Amino acid sequence: MKVKYSKRLENLPPYLFSEIDKAKRDARREGRDLIDFGVGDPDLPTPKHIIEKLSEAAKDPRNHRYALDQGIGKLRRAIAGWYKRRFNVTLNPENEILPLIGSKEGIAHMPLAFLNPGDYVLAPDPCYPPYRGSSILSDGQVFSMPLLVENNFLPDFKEIPLKIRKRAKLMFLNYPNNPTAAVANKEFYLKVIDFAFKYNTIIAHDAAYSELSYDGYRPMSFLEFKGAKDSGVEFHSLSKTYNMTGWRIGWVCGNADILSGIARVKSNIDSGIFSAIQIAGIEALNGPQEHIQKMRALYQERRDVLCAGLESIGWKASIPQATFYVWVPAPGGSDSRSFAKLLLKRCDIVATPGIGFGRYGEGYIRFALTVSKERIQEAIERIKKRL
Repeated sequence: MKVKYSKRLENLPPYLFSEIDKAKRDARREGRDLIDFGVGDPDLPTPKHIIEKLSEAAKDPRNHRYALDQGIGKLRRAIAGWYKRRFNVTLNPENEILPLIGSKEGIAHMPLAFLNPGDYVLAPDPCYPPYRGSSILSDGQVFSMPLLVENNFLPDFKEIPLKIRKRAKLMFLNYPNNPTAAVANKEFYLKVIDFAFKYNTIIAHDAAYSELSYDGYRPMSFLEFKGAKDSGVEFHSLSKTYNMTGWRIGWVCGNADILSGIARVKSNIDSGIFSAIQIAGIEALNGPQEHIQKMRALYQERRDVLCAGLESIGWKASIPQATFYVWVPAPGGSDSRSFAKLLLKRCDIVATPGIGFGRYGEGYIRFALTVSKERIQEAIERIKKRL
C-alpha cells in the first residue's frame, strides 16, 4: 500500500523538539553525558499536596467516567478566583473560562474554529511552533511578524501590509515570550487591542510564563486592559507555574463567543480532562502557593549563573526578566542549527537552535534553565575547554 499524506501535512515543518529528541536519544545510546538545555520542561517536582490530591481523587470511582467538555464547575470557579487575585480580572466561570488538555491543545484547535481556507493568521517570528503549525493544519496562511532586538522583540504592526491587516482573522501573541524571554508593557497591549478592533482580528494571547519572573518584575495579563475581553482570549497553563507539564491541564479565558467556537471544535475531538486531574488542578490554584516564590528564586539563581558564565567566555547574553529561557546570539555570527550541532558534538550540551522557532530566530540559541546550578557551571567549563 502506498501511503500519501495530505497537503496540509506536507506543508507542515518537522516539529522542532521531535528532531531534538532524536539527537538526544542517539547521543545517549553512545553513552554520552548530556547537559540538556533543550526543551522547556521543569526539572522540579509537582508540589506534594497536589500529588496527594490526585491520588485521593483517582481512587474515587466517580472520577473514572467521561469528564464534562466544559470542565468541572469548581475548577472554572478556581480559575476565576486565581485570575481575580493575580490580575484583578473578573471572569464569568460559566462562559468565559474553558479548561483544556494543556494550553497547547487549545492553541492547536483554535484556528479550526475561525479560519476558512486562505484566511491570514498573524504569528510572531520566532514563536512557539504550534502557532504556525495549527494555522497550517487549518488551511490558513501564516504571515510572520518579525520579533527583532531593535524592537525589544515586540512586533511592529506598522510593518504589516495593509492588505494583510484587512484579511487577518487571528493574531497569536505570547508574553512573557518563548523563545526570546521578552516582556510586554501596557502601551503594547493597548496597541494590540486597537489593532483588533480596527481590523476585526481575534487576539490569542499565550500567557503560560506569567508566573516565572524575576527581580521584582510582575508580568501583566492581556485581559487587564479595557477592550481586551471584547477582542480576544488568553491561554494559561498549570505546567510551568506548578511543574505539571506531563499532567496536561490548562485553560483559555476571555471572550465568550470565541470560547464557544473553541468548545465546539473540542466537543468533536476530545472528551475532556480526566476528572481526577481537574480536582488536582483545583488544589493547585486554591492550595498553598509558597513554592512559586522558591521556584522563582531558584530559576533566578540559575539565570544569573548561566548569564555570568556565558559573559565570561565572551558570549553576549541578555538577562531575562521572565520565563526560564535565555536567548543568546550564536557566537561569531554562526547559523543556529550548525552551532547547536557543534555544542552537542563537542560539549555534549543540548541547546535549541533559533531557526527552529522561525526565520527570524536564525542567529540565536535558546537555553532552558531546567538543569541544576552545578550542571550549568559544568556546561560553561565544557564550552571553555572544548570550543
